[in-house]
This record gives sequence, structure tokens and C-alpha cells, in this order.
Amino acid sequence: MPLRVPEAPAAALRSVLTALSSPTAVREARTPALLGARGPATPELPLPVHVLDRVPAEGVTATRLTGWRFHIRCGDRAVAAAETMLTPDGWAFSHFFEGPYVASTERALRQAESMAQPYQPRLLSVPELYMLTLWLHGDCAADAAAGHPEAADLLVPLAPAPPGIAAHRPHRVAELLPVLTHRMTPTRLLGSPA
Repeated sequence: MPLRVPEAPAAALRSVLTALSSPTAVREARTPALLGARGPATPELPLPVHVLDRVPAEGVTATRLTGWRFHIRCGDRAVAAAETMLTPDGWAFSHFFEGPYVASTERALRQAESMAQPYQPRLLSVPELYMLTLWLHGDCAADAAAGHPEAADLLVPLAPAPPGIAAHRPHRVAELLPVLTHRMTPTRLLGSPA
């Protein structure tokens, strides 16, 4: 089943297109792959980026939308990514980057394309664990900027994943969330006050 890639806000896409057409923005990005790219650079695969800061006692994950990420394709491959952020004036270009998460995201998306159930792809960042996952949301018609991971949704950790968590192995939220919660919960040192 194909993935149902959500449509990014028009202003987010415009900000990336403007940055791509700016030699200064591309040059200052310090992304050699983007600087050395031959041919036109095209933003594609818009994915909303949500952040998981904490897991409340009720067990319902609290996420917040922080931006939209676009893969920048030159020819037949993604050479970099562009991220946008929400400002008081609306969506604005944030930065270009390259590295392992670009290729890892593409790999995870190809994996997801072969699944029987359709999903809406999103990214879920867990900053406390230095972890990024492809979040496959089961409600394809949902507002991509809202919501929280449902128990039956899938999370696919991207490489590099934290120690002990296999990259590119899909996990149901109900299975992976307790592991993340345990790792995010500070452990009290022996002899420290309660």
C-alpha cells in the first residue's frame, strides 16, 4: 500500500524553495552534497516533525509539532534535507543538513511502502535519547500537524539509533513506548534523597 504523504503548508514549501534559489543560503549551509549537486534541487517528501518531550503518568504521549522536513533531491537521490519552523510570522526556512538520517529516512519510507496497511508518515524526535523515528500513523486522513502516537501506530527507529534499539525495525507504539519511557525516566542514585 502506498504511504499517504501529507501536504505541507504552502508557506513552508515556499520558504524552502526560496532558500534553494538563494546561493547564499545554500553556500552557508555547509552541506557538501548540496553544494556539489548537479542539476536542479527539488524539495519533496514533506514530513511533519513532532517532538516527544515527555511521557505523562497517564501514559498518553505528549507531542508537539516543531517543523516540516523536506528531502532535497538532485537527480535520482536525496542529497540533503531542509527543515522549516513555525515562527510568530508563520512558516520559515530553518536550515539545510545532510548526514545519516537522510538516507535512513528514505530506507524506512521504502520499507513502509511495502506494508499491507496504508499509513501517514511523520517524524517523531525524542531529543532526550538522541533518537529520531519514522512515525507511521494509522489514520491517513488525520491532520498531520496534530495528534499523538496511537497504540497501534508504528515507530521505525532511524539509524543511528540509541544502543539497544534496532534501527529500521518497526515497533508498535504500545511496545516501544514503555522502553522509551523507562529510558527517559531519571533513575535515582542509591543513597540520594527521595
